[in-house]
Amino acid sequence: MADFLAVDTSSKYLTVLAKKGEKICLRHMDECAMRHSVILMDEIDKALGEVGLAPRDCNFFAAVTGPGSFTGIRIGISTIKGFCLATGAPSVGVTSFGLVAYNVNSKVPFGVAIDAMHGNYYFCAYNADGSVKIPPCYLSGAQVEGEGLPLYGFEELPLKNYTRLNAGDCLYNAVAFAHKTGGDGMHALYVRKSQAEEARDAHP
Repeated sequence: MADFLAVDTSSKYLTVLAKKGEKICLRHMDECAMRHSVILMDEIDKALGEVGLAPRDCNFFAAVTGPGSFTGIRIGISTIKGFCLATGAPSVGVTSFGLVAYNVNSKVPFGVAIDAMHGNYYFCAYNADGSVKIPPCYLSGAQVEGEGLPLYGFEELPLKNYTRLNAGDCLYNAVAFAHKTGGDGMHALYVRKSQAEEARDAHP
């Protein structure tokens, strides 16, 4: 596959992946919410340096586009768009759902759940062939479990029939699949309004 740089700042962790030829550098940090803007560029420099890849030599750049942390999503997307603007290389977007789904090998339909706080979840379900069964939505825990599907995600979640994957380990496969199929577009997927927007709408 082509040489690339990919970042995931959509949650409380940070993942940076650089690939040049057969060399791959994966840098993953847990529990770094609210620090993405401070540490992201340094982690990118380290990843690119480890594989000997210059931004101008990347065939494309990729980012996870959400849903997840509103601020984190914006940081990741804006950083990748900056690299694309500077180099002229194309971008590839991967949703947080795709990050998980592209790494699930299931013979039955399954769901992907992402913590949206306060007992609610961003949810999307897929058929065994990878097609979308239930489009991205915002559900309560009871509603997610009520779908009766095997569930996957990358956080510790109190859901029945749930399997946790490692987000860092998932990024390479997800980017490779998205690049092959055209990706999900480099635009933020929020699913619901931010708390600030909800507060504004409640008190116009």
